[in-house]
Amino acid sequence: MPGVVLVTGVMASGKSTVAQVLAERLPRAAHVRGDLLRRTIVSGRQDYDGGAGGEGESQLRLRYRLSAETADAYAEAGFTAVVQDVVLGEELAAYVRLVRTRPLYVVVLAPSPEAVAAREAGRGKTGYGAH
Repeated sequence: MPGVVLVTGVMASGKSTVAQVLAERLPRAAHVRGDLLRRTIVSGRQDYDGGAGGEGESQLRLRYRLSAETADAYAEAGFTAVVQDVVLGEELAAYVRLVRTRPLYVVVLAPSPEAVAAREAGRGKTGYGAH
């Protein structure tokens, strides 16, 4: 069934694991990783700095637009697009409007702060600020 699933939550909440497992279990699926789109900017990248506006926020919105367009393209080709990214607060409603494909499912992972801290301590990757 073509459609889009957005898997979101704070960093270290398990988004990449959940999105990958979901995509692997569906008959035709693509895993669209928001962080991969962030890292495609090789020079001039400005990481988002929590509401500071400016270039970092512009690049975040570009990433959201690109992942929504990519998800729509996969869905149009008959895939379920499983998008994984940190899309929270007011940005979540804006992201839902960016995705044209329906059905669109939004999965928000909300582990306890202790679980996030434990996951963060045990993982090899880093979030913003690591180039």
